[in-house]
Amino acid sequence: MVKVHYEQRSRVPGTFIIAEATYIAAKAGGDPNVPGIWNKEQIDAWREVTEAVHTNGSYIFLQLWALGRTAEIQYLHEENHDFEIVAPSAIPLKARQNDPPRELTKAEIEEYVELWVQAAKNAVFEAGFDGVEIHNAFGYLLDQFVKEVSNHRGDEYGGSIENRSKHTLEVVQAVVNAIGAERTGLRLSPWSTWNDMKVENPVPQYTYLVTELKNRFPRLCYLHLIEPHSRRFFSYSSNDFIRDIWNPNPLISAGRYTRESAIKKTNKRDNELIAFGKAFIANPDLPTRLKMDRSLNAPDSRTFYTRGDHPDAHIGYNDYKFYGEPVGRVYKPFIPIPRQ
Repeated sequence: MVKVHYEQRSRVPGTFIIAEATYIAAKAGGDPNVPGIWNKEQIDAWREVTEAVHTNGSYIFLQLWALGRTAEIQYLHEENHDFEIVAPSAIPLKARQNDPPRELTKAEIEEYVELWVQAAKNAVFEAGFDGVEIHNAFGYLLDQFVKEVSNHRGDEYGGSIENRSKHTLEVVQAVVNAIGAERTGLRLSPWSTWNDMKVENPVPQYTYLVTELKNRFPRLCYLHLIEPHSRRFFSYSSNDFIRDIWNPNPLISAGRYTRESAIKKTNKRDNELIAFGKAFIANPDLPTRLKMDRSLNAPDSRTFYTRGDHPDAHIGYNDYKFYGEPVGRVYKPFIPIPRQ
């Protein structure tokens, strides 16, 4: 099913796909129904995906992910009862005060660097991905180090702007050393408030971080920015300060773009690409539809995330129609499955 999904979306030669967030290790997880890249079974399954994409003449990166304090203990324990929720500091999410994370030791932070490296090697050298995107956004582990709201450490990984950037820079450096800068991308969400990550002013922090990234890794494949498109999940402002720093290096921007707004944005900056997420879920032939200015299928947010072994788990994955096909999608009444 996963192979079909990515094969459908890579049929226009030259399409660039960033595959879904994927755990770097079992203990880096903590949400259900998420793929990994740490064992042979996972690598072999992903290789089928990359081969299908490459057969179509397209390209695919794997987004690497570690949760940190957003993990849920029940899902960690399903993997291994010794696994713990960990984070830069022992600061729980507001909604999970009864499950506080344990502060990572320096040795564990160093171990996590190696987990990122091994995942990147597995993705590129074993599974056949063209590169990886390091997920440093939306309040997950690396983002937790960067932002002061989740990092109260008193050592070299906390306190100052420079110290809070240290772990991300170490991870990027190690991954670049392992697979090459041209195969490495980094995702950032400076303005996101998701997962209790609101800060008063992220500009100084990200000015330093992005400047260091540009100076240290001038050949980094790209920087991927999440645009502050909604006041519900973002402290509303602009990523243009990062664009100015990063220019003329490759930059990807994502966040509720339409065909018109994407064209307008890319006409302003030659180094900028626009990523489509929800629209690409709902339109397997999205590149053609955008090129030909055709109407788009509307995405159904109720089916964005799989429901595991539920009989309706497949709905909303590979059943969206190509342009011109009969619609024919009939949903059963959607009944959310409560987490235990």
